[in-house]
Amino acid sequence: MSDSVAHDDSQEESRGHHATGPLAKMVFGAIGVVFGDIGTSPIYAFRETFAGHHKLVPDELHIFGVLSMIFWSMMIVVTFKYVSIIMRADNKGEGGSLALLALINRKTEGVRWTAPIVLLGVFATALFYGDSMITPAMSVLSATEGLAYVHPGFKAWILPIAVGILVGLFAIQSRGTAKVGALFGPIMIVYFVTIAVLGVMYIVRDPAIILHTINPLNAVRFFAEDGQRAFLAMGSVVLAVTGAEALYADMGHFGRRPIGISWLWFVLPALLLNYMGQGAMIHTLDPASALQKVQDPFFLMLPDIVRLPVVLIAILATIIASQAVISGAFSLTQQAIQLGFIPRMRIMHTSESAAGQIYIPFINWALAVMVLLLVLLFKSSSNLAAAYGIAVTGAVFIDSCLLGVVLFKLWEWNKFLSVAMLAVFFTVDTAYLASNLTKIPEGGWFPLLIGLIIFTLLTTWARGRKLMMERMREAAMPIKVFINSAATSAARVPGTAVFMTSASDGVPHALLHNLKHNKVLHERVILLTVKIPDVPFVDPESRCKMENLGQGFHRLVLRYGFMEEPDVPLALSTVTACGPAFKMMDTSFFLARQTLLPSSRPGMAIWREKLFSWMLRNAESAMEFFRLPTNRVVELGSQVEI
Repeated sequence: MSDSVAHDDSQEESRGHHATGPLAKMVFGAIGVVFGDIGTSPIYAFRETFAGHHKLVPDELHIFGVLSMIFWSMMIVVTFKYVSIIMRADNKGEGGSLALLALINRKTEGVRWTAPIVLLGVFATALFYGDSMITPAMSVLSATEGLAYVHPGFKAWILPIAVGILVGLFAIQSRGTAKVGALFGPIMIVYFVTIAVLGVMYIVRDPAIILHTINPLNAVRFFAEDGQRAFLAMGSVVLAVTGAEALYADMGHFGRRPIGISWLWFVLPALLLNYMGQGAMIHTLDPASALQKVQDPFFLMLPDIVRLPVVLIAILATIIASQAVISGAFSLTQQAIQLGFIPRMRIMHTSESAAGQIYIPFINWALAVMVLLLVLLFKSSSNLAAAYGIAVTGAVFIDSCLLGVVLFKLWEWNKFLSVAMLAVFFTVDTAYLASNLTKIPEGGWFPLLIGLIIFTLLTTWARGRKLMMERMREAAMPIKVFINSAATSAARVPGTAVFMTSASDGVPHALLHNLKHNKVLHERVILLTVKIPDVPFVDPESRCKMENLGQGFHRLVLRYGFMEEPDVPLALSTVTACGPAFKMMDTSFFLARQTLLPSSRPGMAIWREKLFSWMLRNAESAMEFFRLPTNRVVELGSQVEI
């Protein structure tokens, strides 16, 4: 049954949902969750720039140029673009590409160019799923490779250990991460302090490295003297800012201010100190030693006495980074289901106290299969690095496009300032994206392929769902006509019947079929529509809207935000405007399950219609999705042409 949820385009205000709690606690939590992806970048970003697919000679020109590019990338992309600007564009406290898309859609309703913007936002969502597959594989592999520097005997076990860690990580998702989540903050603080100290150990040997890093002229000189290699190097430098979009996506959990504080005063300094330390170590070596050390500078900068514990801390940090991405995929999927881009899926709560602790079995095991295939296919983090950048740069570029809409149409900022700001962002984003496109043959094809497949699935479901609802609306009988003709002629039986429908007018197909076959009507008939407005949360006081249609008929509209889970029985228990209180044992729920037929006027290509039909058949049962009592549900079939 797919016609029970309606997307609500009304501009209804919601109460908002902002992270609450002591500032220090929120900052601590943000360090443990938000920065895992970008925090583990020093393990491989500097290495890949010099020793990756497009190698660089570790001389002064290239070392200073790369460090300058890393520094200014972090400042422009992460600090300025995301922390300072984009995180202001929250949808009632929530962030992320879908939340931003919902905000734009709500504020620009009816505008002709909205459709292309929606498609861009959907493609960014599709790229996120590609990133969710690559991040665990890349992060865990890069950290476990450090075991080879602890003892050469570990080299043959790197791949099996990485596979074992990933299998265990996905296996525990169904049990929830609330208990182990308490350890995320302390582990990540230890990790960031450790990499900062390691960096300082080498910076003191070459203090001038700090000035060379923050000097943008070194990046300019790199491009002026070795332009082709500088352009190609950008494809690896961008690995230093992977996870920037996570700051925005996790804003609803921790709030803009805690994330901004933890980034500016703790995470950013730690990362920069480590990158500068890696650069200082290479810069102070003779050419032969530099060429050897640059093959894996993060692990080779470790003193022998602390190598094992630091490698273990790095492995734990990458596990936390992977966990954050997996949880992000669950959260994004929930939003996409509510906004009508993905069919209903089984969503399980793993914590009684934390609403955000959810588990989606299909997404979990689909990610697990793809992550393990990536590890076994690419076999090393260096090989995976080529695939990593495209998903990130694509999403970052699309965020700039969405930001342009926000600046001009929602905020109405000064046009000169907005154009200048966007020019900087688009210049940087386009350069990074173009550089990563050169990596398509080496592995960059993977996130593009995954993104295209998921984009096709998301748009097919959204389009098919819209067509199906339009066809059902066209064939629907006006409710007033039905009540006047049927209510007085049909036999009435005790109890309450709830007919679920996506349309806010017309007679539900299930009601017509029930009357046709059973020839009775219940004393109280509720026409129930669940609507999802483009806001994350809806004020409980305005959740229910009841309309008395006469003759024992009532129309009930329940509104839930796209971050909430509908619970129909719970909502009905609060309704008092249509007679006696609802009792589940006296209430029957009637659902319609659609069967799609070929149409003389097809709204989609035949292959997309077949794809939509397959997705419709495999969608989660409406009974479970809306938490209806299993012994009080009646399903009736109907046929629809799309």
